[in-house]
Amino acid sequence: MKKNHIIAIDGYSSTGKSTLAKKLAKALNFIYIDTGAMYRAITYYALKNHLISDRHFDKEKLIKLLDRIKIEFKTNPDTGHADVFLNGENIENVIRQMEVSNFVSYIAEIPEIRKKLVAEQRKIAQNKSVVMDGRDIGSVVFPHADLKLFMTASPEIRAERRFTELKNKGLKVNFNEVLENIKSRDKIDTEREDSPLIKTDDAIEIDNDHLNQQEVFEKVMQLIKEKQINPV
Repeated sequence: MKKNHIIAIDGYSSTGKSTLAKKLAKALNFIYIDTGAMYRAITYYALKNHLISDRHFDKEKLIKLLDRIKIEFKTNPDTGHADVFLNGENIENVIRQMEVSNFVSYIAEIPEIRKKLVAEQRKIAQNKSVVMDGRDIGSVVFPHADLKLFMTASPEIRAERRFTELKNKGLKVNFNEVLENIKSRDKIDTEREDSPLIKTDDAIEIDNDHLNQQEVFEKVMQLIKEKQINPV
């Protein structure tokens, strides 16, 4: 019987986790699961239903409404990638906007939400070879993953990359706002009580301050070869 493999990619925001994960999944014919999109989907739901803003956060009401939230991934025939759907609505593009980015770390702090999504992530990966990226994949979701990566880069370089990405999508953004958002998310992600962002002892750290996407991909593909993780 052929073994199913799990590649776990954790790390700070805007370190290229999703880009790398998509390229690996395509090269290996594994399923790619964007766990960050799942937290963004719930953030979008909270914003849409006026449960969170700069002035208030009705955490208890959001927890009570979790059973009404259905998150799915469906392949987009135009891009070949899986788009995220919230209760039947394609929200792939709207969840990447700064408004969602500004609140997603607060949503991800809530234990009830993390419990719900971790269970769903494990269910999606059952009996499949997957590449999954997020904040707690190697530490919590799949502590026995075949390969664990931890992505890092300086806040300034990450902000520049994120700023360029958003501008290229036609969104109006301010660099300082992007930089402050990244620093704020780093603080919340690493200091939260439930499943904080950490590098596990068996994770391989990849600092991509001075590596481009292709160089990171080639470096990781070599690690995959050494780990004898075979394409599907």
